[in-house]
Amino acid sequence: MSAAGPLRDLKARLTAGLDPVETWSPDRRPVRSDFDLNPDRDVATFPVISPLRPAAVLIPIIARAEGPTVLLTRRSDTLSSHTGQIAFPGGRLDAGETAIEAALREADEEVALSPSVVEVLGLADTYETGTGFRITPVVGWLTEPPRLSPSADEVAEVFEVPFDFLMDVANHRRDHYDPETGPRRWYWAMSWQERYIWGATAGIVRGLHARLHGEFQAGESAA
Repeated sequence: MSAAGPLRDLKARLTAGLDPVETWSPDRRPVRSDFDLNPDRDVATFPVISPLRPAAVLIPIIARAEGPTVLLTRRSDTLSSHTGQIAFPGGRLDAGETAIEAALREADEEVALSPSVVEVLGLADTYETGTGFRITPVVGWLTEPPRLSPSADEVAEVFEVPFDFLMDVANHRRDHYDPETGPRRWYWAMSWQERYIWGATAGIVRGLHARLHGEFQAGESAA
């Protein structure tokens, strides 16, 4: 069976399930957040920050014949924050930028992913972080595997995870850590081979899953 049909169907489902890029606005309301699993917010550890600072990430889906994959990065160990964590390419919006422009620019700067090879399909659920960012996930479609050159200052590794793995809620779990002060913190996590995807990145994946399959609890079947 040709892979073209399933890939075409997935692209159509994504386009139908995402918000059109024209609906983006700087004050787009967050749908998901670091506090979804932590409703009793510890304001001493995570004070309420207003207004939220706008940011964007690109979710690059590569239409490989053997099955679609999602491009992710491991942040450099020399960065001042979130060192070594798994992330989508992305960052803060520059003055006057839209989330779409910022996501494409950051992907170009971080891994040399040319905006010319990315077809933007739409926007997934906006995500609020405990550090006060409003992240807009921009979903992009790549018809061929891209040529990449990671920026050594920002990215330690670029890799791909099968799209079907990320969309399988059996691979989603609730993990936690116990800070020195404040209550236990819960977050979504997914383990792919030796890589640990967690926090906002995993929460954004959950949001994309909900766009396609509806809300499910970890361990439930989306069939």
